[in-house]
Amino acid sequence: MRPSLPPGLKPDGGSSKKCDPSPYPLVSDMSIQNLLVQKEGPKAFIVFNRPEQRNSITYEMWREIAGIVGELDQDPAVRVILLTGAGDKSFAAGADITQFKTQRSDPEGARAYNEVVDNALKAIENAKKPVIAMINGYAVGGGLELAVACDLRISSDHAKFGLPAARLGIVISFTDTRRLIHLVGPAYAKEILFTGQLFTAQEAREMGLVNRVVAHDQLRPFTLEMADAIAQNAPLSVQGAKKMINHCLEDPALNRVDPQDEHLHLSCFMTEDFKEGVNAFLDKRKPVFKGL
Repeated sequence: MRPSLPPGLKPDGGSSKKCDPSPYPLVSDMSIQNLLVQKEGPKAFIVFNRPEQRNSITYEMWREIAGIVGELDQDPAVRVILLTGAGDKSFAAGADITQFKTQRSDPEGARAYNEVVDNALKAIENAKKPVIAMINGYAVGGGLELAVACDLRISSDHAKFGLPAARLGIVISFTDTRRLIHLVGPAYAKEILFTGQLFTAQEAREMGLVNRVVAHDQLRPFTLEMADAIAQNAPLSVQGAKKMINHCLEDPALNRVDPQDEHLHLSCFMTEDFKEGVNAFLDKRKPVFKGL
């Protein structure tokens, strides 16, 4: 059976291959089937493509995510990266638990597995470009951790959220816990982790876990409209804002600001995009930013 993608996302030629012809050499043949990459103008989609398994993420998929994100982050044609799940039931239902007995059965195996997961999440969090989670269904366990690592989370009103680590005898990492606390605060983080229960999209919105909740059939158009709005802005401004926000979260007292970044807010006045923005405002036209 051909995998079902979210509306508007179609594999090139109907096959389970990447939709864009440009090479991504870090992607293995197996992961091409399970991770689809599609470009649409300045937007790039990474699609978790295991709908029969609710898009649960295998070790091999975790291993490839960092490389895919890294290459899209370096692609000058891409300004926004979006993550979503194939079908309309699940964004990503966490790590593939069927692999736990072979790959996380002892501390050494768990350490190696967790390092690969951590690399994937850090690649998303530290990407220069904004990353949006378009959450079309279940975002559970590692799937929720992926969404939390993104910059923005847009949710279908059908989506469900949870971190059932306590039901599996797992403790999530300090880094994952910190990301969760930054979003929802310590009280909700404790509720999510202590109970291990699933929360509705509306409850997730009340917690601050997601930015917006929209009707299921409006998820794609709403998310793409937001992505397009971001893509039309000055790339260096968007990237600078992300860099500053992330640094402020990790270093609230600003004691560890890199000397090269100390005057980041002033360096924009030296860019071609700044000149274009001013000229477009004075000419009463839309600016055309080039990231220069």
